[in-house]
Amino acid sequence: MHPGPDDDPAAAGGAAAPRERGPAARPPVTAHAEAAGRPAGRDHPYRPRNWALWRRPPVLIVFMLGLEAAAIAVLAISFVHSAVPGNRDWINFGILAGGATVHIQLTQRQEERRRNRTKKVLIDLTAVWTFSAALILPVPLTLLVVFLIRLQHWFIARRPAHNFIFSSITHGLAGAVAHLTYGALGPHLLGQPGWGGFWHEAGTIVLTGVVYEAIQILYVGGALALGLSSEPTLRNVLGSPADNLLEAVTIGLGAVTAILLAVVPPMVVVMAVATVVFNRLAELDQLQNDVRTDPKTGILNMRGWSESAERALERTARSGDQLALLMVDLDHFKWINDTYGHPAGDDVLRTVAQTLDEVTRPSDLVGRFGGEEFLVLLPDIDEEATWDAAERIRTAIAKLHIVTTDKRGDPATIADRTTSIGVARHPRHGDNLDRLLQSADAAVYLAKENGRDQVCFAPDSLTPPAAR
Repeated sequence: MHPGPDDDPAAAGGAAAPRERGPAARPPVTAHAEAAGRPAGRDHPYRPRNWALWRRPPVLIVFMLGLEAAAIAVLAISFVHSAVPGNRDWINFGILAGGATVHIQLTQRQEERRRNRTKKVLIDLTAVWTFSAALILPVPLTLLVVFLIRLQHWFIARRPAHNFIFSSITHGLAGAVAHLTYGALGPHLLGQPGWGGFWHEAGTIVLTGVVYEAIQILYVGGALALGLSSEPTLRNVLGSPADNLLEAVTIGLGAVTAILLAVVPPMVVVMAVATVVFNRLAELDQLQNDVRTDPKTGILNMRGWSESAERALERTARSGDQLALLMVDLDHFKWINDTYGHPAGDDVLRTVAQTLDEVTRPSDLVGRFGGEEFLVLLPDIDEEATWDAAERIRTAIAKLHIVTTDKRGDPATIADRTTSIGVARHPRHGDNLDRLLQSADAAVYLAKENGRDQVCFAPDSLTPPAAR
């Protein structure tokens, strides 16, 4: 994960290594300032005293300022004790700085579109250059590469100043500590003839990449977790599995760039072109994911779920295996919105979606049907296991304590929520997806009529004759 929320980590959920968040609006001049006759510049959002950071929870302020102070101390010590850059170091620096600039300038519109479309962690792919700098350059030049990259991001994105400072320090610290780790595990082959001890070198680079990422997880993930108004989850703090895979690939490309720089420097031009293409592929992947994903909960929307469910149903029909469909309906959800407000209702939906992901199998399909209803498709499962799975979901949701805010913005906790779950099995209650959905919906109504907070199987009387 690269560091770097360029938005407010508390208001938008935090910071992340090229994990960034959607654009923050520029605050208008306050009426108080106008009434006092002060010029607009006096209330400029980039002035330290006007930073939104000071309006965040005290624990987040202490966390960010404390880690920044520690990072500056480590960077200062590393800088002082670093070797003086030689001519080859400056040449390598120029190549990396040039490649990073080409990458950033040619992809700035793509990055802005990706940033505007996501409220989650965003990977900006600049680790290709910062991680390679950490491997091949001394600390002063590594920090200079980070500075040049962040400076260009500043003029492109114009995020809040305190977030820019925090994420830039995090980038610099990750690069410096990675460099020190790599140097401590020497001797190394980069820049030297021959490839003896290849596996030792590969292991060293992998370990350095883990350290590089761990620094950012500590800083960025911590700020995200402390800045969230609701209870943090792995997904909204560290990003999705796809986000982390993209970050790992980016760090791997950084290692390849360092090797090319040490062996055949002109080939770094190829990496500059590759990063532009890779950036475009990341945008296309995000677009495809957005089409299939529910923006409020992060799980499959009805379109994405239906496409996957149809394929699973076809496989089941061919193999003769068993399959079940669960419709999960949150009881009295309107009461939550009316009592605590719609933001609290959204927090409940997100937490329930995360819980469904955690208590189901990797092969199960979890999606949002609409409103307060969720769908879970359970392939290759018998009737008794279906009942156990439905009960496990009902119990897990009942045990949730969801940290959120009320209508006034004060802290609140929502707990003891019940769920009505309808179950339909293939082919007993339907031989296609539409009939299974109808049967599961009927089972939900049966559960509600019987008093809610229970699991009900669809009545056989609703099953079409051809499917009985």
